[in-house]
Amino acid sequence: MRLIAENLAGERGGEPVFSDVSFAIGEGEGLVVTGPNGSGKSTLLRIVAGLLPASGGLIRLDGGGEQWPDIASACHYLGHANAMKTALSVDENLHFWQDFAGEPHLSIDEALDMVGLPQIGHLPYGYLSTGQKRRIAIARLLVSYRPVWLLDEPTAGLDKASEGQFAALMRAHLEDGGIILAATHLPLGLEGAKALKMGEHRE
Repeated sequence: MRLIAENLAGERGGEPVFSDVSFAIGEGEGLVVTGPNGSGKSTLLRIVAGLLPASGGLIRLDGGGEQWPDIASACHYLGHANAMKTALSVDENLHFWQDFAGEPHLSIDEALDMVGLPQIGHLPYGYLSTGQKRRIAIARLLVSYRPVWLLDEPTAGLDKASEGQFAALMRAHLEDGGIILAATHLPLGLEGAKALKMGEHRE
């Protein structure tokens, strides 16, 4: 399986943000996207996720077979927002996403253990701290299997211990043959990952 971008271009509000972005990442590989604010990191991830149209070039997933016929079916997208309902409990939120995404992977309890938050499933999501909310959003990646993780500033709001914990989860995903495309300002602990530096365009 390979995630391939060829001469990809993106815009926001009708203004060009980036152009001529090409990359290819295969099973077990990560690509870390860096660059200044406004260089198009988030726009790139949203285009790959199918949330925004590309203004040029193409993005495709090769080798996904019948199970993963396109990027939308194969990816988890973790954006700036955590995509959780504050009035629902942690368990209810994660059960929703597991049912919605299909392909159950870890149980809710196992996923909460993996992000270092066991025994809080009964709490309302809105009751949690900023860092805890982000860790629950990361647990969403674990309760359903998707081979491609698209991560936009995934460690925002995490303390150092949680950053290290998440780095271990990403490495495990790659070791299992997954693919990671991550935009970040901060080191993610993905040794050996490819790098893509976005240009100086302003959004």
